[in-house]
Amino acid sequence: MEGWDPNTKSTLTQIPLLTTKAGPRDGAAWTQRLKEEYKALIAYTQMNKSNDNDWFRISAANPEATRWTGKCWYVHNLLKYEFDLQFDIPVTYPATAPELELPELDGKTQKMYRGGKICLTVHFKPLWAKNCPRFGIAHALCLGLAPWLAAEIPILVDSGMIKHKDDAATSNES
Repeated sequence: MEGWDPNTKSTLTQIPLLTTKAGPRDGAAWTQRLKEEYKALIAYTQMNKSNDNDWFRISAANPEATRWTGKCWYVHNLLKYEFDLQFDIPVTYPATAPELELPELDGKTQKMYRGGKICLTVHFKPLWAKNCPRFGIAHALCLGLAPWLAAEIPILVDSGMIKHKDDAATSNES
């Protein structure tokens, strides 16, 4: 964590590290890993709420918890921009980080792959690999999606690539 800002360090130290190295094909070990994932997600969500920094909701979309869906949002110029969030747990998880997708932003920034998968290759993937299996979904959101939103959403808004829902509704009515 050398070179990290104090807020990131503080946040990261409050998200429990995971211990079970198991993926979707590992039966009972995967169930144990999911318990750890939920514990970390709950801790991260509670911390965000207590700091008035609530910015996402996710849940498993299937019984195996290999598909996750939800919403994330970012406030820019006092306006809340909300996006669908989805990702699949790779079969090689936790060695491979999930690819976080914001489908409605597909094609609006170069820092995104086909289907709305955000680019985490340069900054996040080496960090994930170094911390496998201790990092989980909460860490991917904290260290992957949150900084991506903070870097990209203001640029997308200021360039007119995305509009606030109220602005979009007004222009549709005209």
